[in-house]
Amino acid sequence: MKQDNKNPFKGRQFTAEIILWAVRWYLRFPICCRDLECMLADRGIKVDYTTLFRRIQAYAPELDKRIRPYLRTTNGSWRVDETYSRVKGEWEYLYRAVDAAGQTIDLLLSPRRDAAAARRFFRKALGQAHTVNPRTITVDKNAAYPIAAKAMKREEELWRFAKLRQVKFLNNIVEQDHRRIKRLVRPGLDV
Repeated sequence: MKQDNKNPFKGRQFTAEIILWAVRWYLRFPICCRDLECMLADRGIKVDYTTLFRRIQAYAPELDKRIRPYLRTTNGSWRVDETYSRVKGEWEYLYRAVDAAGQTIDLLLSPRRDAAAARRFFRKALGQAHTVNPRTITVDKNAAYPIAAKAMKREEELWRFAKLRQVKFLNNIVEQDHRRIKRLVRPGLDV
C-alpha cells in the first residue's frame, strides 16, 4: 500500500483525527483492538478491530519517527535490564534502558541473551538523537554486560570513563517498569 508523503491519511475511510486518536489510545493504554472497537462504537464510529489493527501497524512507526526528535535529552545515568516476552509465539528478550528519571532510552528485542545482543542494544541506544553517552550504566548480574561494555570501550564506541555497575538493587527503576510494559503488551496479544 503506497501512501502519499504529503498526506498519509488521504483516501482513508476515517479522518486523521480519529485514526490518530485510536492509535494513540492503543499505544498508551493496556487495551486490545476489540476493546478499542467497542470504545469507538460507543462514540458512533463503526469500525472492525482488524481495520484498527492494520491502522496501528501502519501509523505507529510513523508516529514514533515524528515524535522522537522532540524527546527530552536523557541524563548520563542509565539503568539497563532485560525481560522476556512472547512475540509471535516465540520467547524473546526485551532489552530496555531508562535514565535515572525513569525516561525510556531505548528497547531491543533479541532471541538471545548474550554479549552480542547487549552490545547491539548499547549501539542502538547510543545512536538515538535524545541520548547522551552515559557516565554510569547500572545493570544486574548478567555476565554479558561487562564483556559488551569492555569491547565497546576498546573500540571507542562507549566513553572510556563510563562506569558499569553490577548492583541489582540500584536497578529497581527499570525492574519495576517491566510490570507496566508487560501490562501494556499483554492485551495487544489478543488482537
